[in-house]
Amino acid sequence: MATASPDLSALVADPYSTYARLREAGPVHRVTGPDGLPVWIVTRYADVRQLLADPRLSLDKAHRLPGNYPGFTLPPALDLNLLNMDPPDHTRIRHLVTKAFTPGRVEEMRPGIQALADQLLDGVAGRGRADLVAEFAAPLPITVICDLLGVPHDSRLDFRAWTDALVAPDPSNPGAAKKAVAAMLTYFPQLIADKRRVPGDDLLTDLIDVRDDGDKLTEDELTSLAFLILVAGYENTVQLIGTAVLALLDHPVQLAALRDNPAKIDDAVEEFARYDGPALLAIRRFPTEDVEVCGVTIPAGETVMLSLASANRDPDRFPGPDRLDLARREGGHLALGHGIHYCVGAPLARLETQIAVSSLLRRFPALELDVPRDQLRWRPSMRARGLIALPVRF
Repeated sequence: MATASPDLSALVADPYSTYARLREAGPVHRVTGPDGLPVWIVTRYADVRQLLADPRLSLDKAHRLPGNYPGFTLPPALDLNLLNMDPPDHTRIRHLVTKAFTPGRVEEMRPGIQALADQLLDGVAGRGRADLVAEFAAPLPITVICDLLGVPHDSRLDFRAWTDALVAPDPSNPGAAKKAVAAMLTYFPQLIADKRRVPGDDLLTDLIDVRDDGDKLTEDELTSLAFLILVAGYENTVQLIGTAVLALLDHPVQLAALRDNPAKIDDAVEEFARYDGPALLAIRRFPTEDVEVCGVTIPAGETVMLSLASANRDPDRFPGPDRLDLARREGGHLALGHGIHYCVGAPLARLETQIAVSSLLRRFPALELDVPRDQLRWRPSMRARGLIALPVRF
């Protein structure tokens, strides 16, 4: 089924209405992407979930036919990561990563994350107002991920700027993304060399040392993994914290219910992720053979985008999908993926969001927006869903 391209400004300002129209019109649409190249968009929950785990849809760009959207392109030293590979390489590297990135390590981080959240809130408490993105939601995960990787303190502001430039490029500064890539290509190999010389109690040192029957990560694999962990670990969490807080401010009854019963925060975070998750679309995929979806044939080598945002608002899976419901019984959202490419950092993103939202509600019982709702600005991206700023008073 071919359709007119969804307008980028509409996808930024109101993606859920736009995807609802696509979903109602049909399960699969061939559209023109922002770069002028064709893309297939899949919109319904059952199809998106199935295709996320379908081995015929490859993440390896070697399967892309020329003339189709390639996705984000990076130099090999940054591109050789889990978002661009299939088994057996994906299986090998993910297994090595998960040996170091365990739930136990994440849980050990809880006291430190809580102390950091409290410290950040201490810094704004006396003013009675703050931008929760710049002063809370962003510094929390960038500090956590840099602590996890063992990044020195004097590099951390650079990391945040590099990540922002890559994920949501500023149209007025077109060279920022290239500069960020060049900076990372210089920085990460040096950081890895430093860790080899002076090992630390951090994930990057673990990744350097991890072995499995003699197998270990190559230099490019190490560099790419450090890059991926930084970008994904920071970007997804900062956006999820911001949209979670906004969702509560938009739904005061739900906010009051969570404040009265803070033990429900784990379930609440799952609903925040379903309701307004950080990724509108999963990473692009390329069929290794023709794939049929609801009677529509997607040819091998063309680009497929699976809409996580649309799937998570599909009324066939989630009754009343446009309503935030912290007591929702239907689980199984796809905000963090599904199948072998499920987000390896999901436990950390959940923990940080749980701590951030709980701490904020406990500290500031009179929290409210400090600007009219329609003045909030969103990042100019059809892939990453996030607020530029979230001004509040308390």
